[in-house]
Amino acid sequence: MKLEELRKIRERVQNDLRLRGGAARVKIVVGMGTSGIAAGAREVLSAFLDEIEKRKLTDVIVTQSGEKGLASKEPIVEVIERDRPKVVYGGMTAEKARRVVVEHVIHGTVVEGDVLAIVDAEKE
Repeated sequence: MKLEELRKIRERVQNDLRLRGGAARVKIVVGMGTSGIAAGAREVLSAFLDEIEKRKLTDVIVTQSGEKGLASKEPIVEVIERDRPKVVYGGMTAEKARRVVVEHVIHGTVVEGDVLAIVDAEKE
C-alpha cells in the first residue's frame, strides 16, 4: 500500500471522528521513520486503520511519528489512552496490530510479549 493511500484512509477516519464531535479516547502512534518503514511500518499503519474502520471505533485516532532511536525494535507503536500509562510496543506486524486493537484498545488488556515499555504520563 502506498503512503498516499494510507494518508487518505487516516484522514477519512479522523474526519469521521471530528464529524461525530468525539474526542479521542485512544491515540495510536506508529513510528514511520526510515528504519520503521523498512521494517514494515506501512503495513502496520494500514492494519491499524483497517481494523479501526472495520470495528467502527470512532474514539480512536492513528497518527505517525519519526524515528524513536530503537531501529532493532521497529516498527514501534505507542498506545496512549486517557488516564492510563502509555504502552510502547516493538516488533509490530500487521497481525499484531490487529490484535492490539482488539485486546488493548477494545478490551483494555495490554498485549504481553511485544511491550518495550509502559510509561506513566506523569513521569515523562
